[in-house]
Amino acid sequence: MEKHPFEYFEIKDFLVESVKALNFNQPTEIQRRVIPKLKKGLNLIGQSQTGTGKSHAFLLPLIHNIDATIQQPQIIIMAPTRELAKQLHETAEQMVSFTESIKTGLFIGGTDKQKDIQKAKTNPQVIIGTPNRILDLSNEQALNIHLAKSVVVDEADLMIDLGFLPAVDQVVSKLSSDAQIAVFSATIPKALHPFLNKYLTQPEFIEIEPNQKTNKNITFYLIPTKSNDKKAKLLTVIDVINPYLAIIFANSRDRADEINEYLLDNGIKAGIIHGGLSPRERTQQMKRIKNLEFQYVIASDLASRGIDIDGVSHVINYDIPKDIDFFTHRVGRTGRGNYKGTAITLYTPDEEDLLNQIEKKGFTFIHADVKQKEIVEIKDRTKRATRTKKEDELEQAVKHKVKSKKKVKPGYKKKYRYKLEQVKRNEKKAHAKRVNKQNRKG
Repeated sequence: MEKHPFEYFEIKDFLVESVKALNFNQPTEIQRRVIPKLKKGLNLIGQSQTGTGKSHAFLLPLIHNIDATIQQPQIIIMAPTRELAKQLHETAEQMVSFTESIKTGLFIGGTDKQKDIQKAKTNPQVIIGTPNRILDLSNEQALNIHLAKSVVVDEADLMIDLGFLPAVDQVVSKLSSDAQIAVFSATIPKALHPFLNKYLTQPEFIEIEPNQKTNKNITFYLIPTKSNDKKAKLLTVIDVINPYLAIIFANSRDRADEINEYLLDNGIKAGIIHGGLSPRERTQQMKRIKNLEFQYVIASDLASRGIDIDGVSHVINYDIPKDIDFFTHRVGRTGRGNYKGTAITLYTPDEEDLLNQIEKKGFTFIHADVKQKEIVEIKDRTKRATRTKKEDELEQAVKHKVKSKKKVKPGYKKKYRYKLEQVKRNEKKAHAKRVNKQNRKG
């Protein structure tokens, strides 16, 4: 019988069974490059966007390396948000459900700490959670994290944004000097360098380029709008798509609330996720979203990094993010695995520079608009700018052919402009004849 692709990593049988159950037929690029190195116990920095299969890239080799006969913490995985920690825990639980000898534990803020202390007494080999709660339980001597031989810092740049890096530093400082450290981040900001230099000496560095190949399953539409009718344009888009689940991204909590109120006024009930919700509200919203109670979810950029929602068929960028890296994270919510996705970006004329930056990152848009209840392709937004530039260049080139007078009569400017346009038309016709003649010769 032919080997399953994940068997070539020589990971334990129960882990191969777990990926088979998920219908993973081929490892992603980050999995191919990270699994062998972490399996060898090497320190590593991984830079990749969301949706590349990163979680399995570090969970599979680290769980493989666990000594199941020892009931004590062996792996610590820290995530910047409770939702992301929960998702990592669910992934790890799915893996270890194919064996009875490995336990996992989830430890996050916003939950009963006494219950966590009781849970810690079971000595799970895999500890997953948020930095502050893990550090708190360690300081109370409930979690023996100093015994762990591997630690993962996931979404490290978001850890910095949310102010958790000091807690991460304290957790890592409690481990032995020979502990394996893996840091994953979408970007490597300067604020992360001191931490990396402190704990990782000559680590393996793996970067997965966020190029169009990574987004081959996603169709990107760019739809023009004006600031004062953007909400109406959003409504026309919603009217023509029929998503399994769509995330509408806004640049701020206030904007997300504003969109939510507008959609409700127009009879559309949507879920909402942003940093302004209480832990209880966020948990309730996530539960309802996962139960498919909503067809639309409005989210701030925290959701593009901090949570993972399955089955997203559409992403709508109501606002273009000021930090272009967040565009990559947002659209990475759809088109995951073998599924197709659609990313629709609404833009206003003053966002041209942001669009140019996005295109430089390798994203290619279909310029489109909503007409007769359909998304139809329209002319590239750059065509008009190119045409205007050529017109200006032509005018400069032929100006000398139209005589100008020092002393002018009334109506002179109008006559001068008329003659200039005539010369330009003649020049265009002459150019067209030359091109046709060359083509006939060819």
